[in-house]
Amino acid sequence: MKFLTGGKPREPEGRSGAIPEATVKSGWKKLYLFEYPEIEGYFFMDQARIIIIAVLSIVWIFVFFKVYFDEHKSKKYTFGTKFIVRVGIFGAISSILYIFIKFPLPFMPPFLEIHFDEVPVFIASFAYGPFTGFCVLLVKTLIKLPFTSSMCVGELCDLIASTAFIIPAALIYKRHRSFKGALVGLGIGTISQLIVAMMANVYVILPFYMNVMEFSKEALLEMCQKANPSVTNLEWSYAFILVLPFNLIKNAAVILVTLPVYKATHRFIDKMQS
Repeated sequence: MKFLTGGKPREPEGRSGAIPEATVKSGWKKLYLFEYPEIEGYFFMDQARIIIIAVLSIVWIFVFFKVYFDEHKSKKYTFGTKFIVRVGIFGAISSILYIFIKFPLPFMPPFLEIHFDEVPVFIASFAYGPFTGFCVLLVKTLIKLPFTSSMCVGELCDLIASTAFIIPAALIYKRHRSFKGALVGLGIGTISQLIVAMMANVYVILPFYMNVMEFSKEALLEMCQKANPSVTNLEWSYAFILVLPFNLIKNAAVILVTLPVYKATHRFIDKMQS
């Protein structure tokens, strides 16, 4: 999910807080430049944040690979070093995927974006266990945290939702290491994540934007209704009509990528473990 930036709403002339239709159709960036001209510099800073996070992630991967090969050559490759290298590499890859491979769906609000940063977390969790997977999630969150645009609320909700998705699947796969066990774990993880995501949106994310960042409730509702006119409120109507199907699509996409990638890489991962 892409989280909104701050700024106090201004009422467009003649429409009492409503978002002009042409502005909505022109995209998220133009919408917020119209509604919040004082934050025009944010979009430049957003690109700068992307570059900084990408550079830090690449440096992180390089450092941990260097540690791995140096200690492997000296035969001092301890369990602690293995764990740190695994978490660091998968965490950095997850951060890069979060930055570069994400896109909105045409029938969803533009702040709901498909992203694949959970794929390396799943691979780490299946290969090394749920604790390693959770630490990879923490690393991804910590890399992004200094560049937050939601006072860390968005990152915290992402962390909780991803944990609800990945950890149940990893725990089940740890006990039943088979394709069937993976499918059962992914199914239970999907159900868990859907419940958590809906509750987080209803009780945390939208109230935060409306009450703390002072976004107009009417403007947010109209944006959601542009995607689906069936949405009648920003509570459970929004959750069931937009959040639920969006997360079903997103989780299905992540699962469809995770399964073949893990099958293709698990032998290499087992070789690295040995």
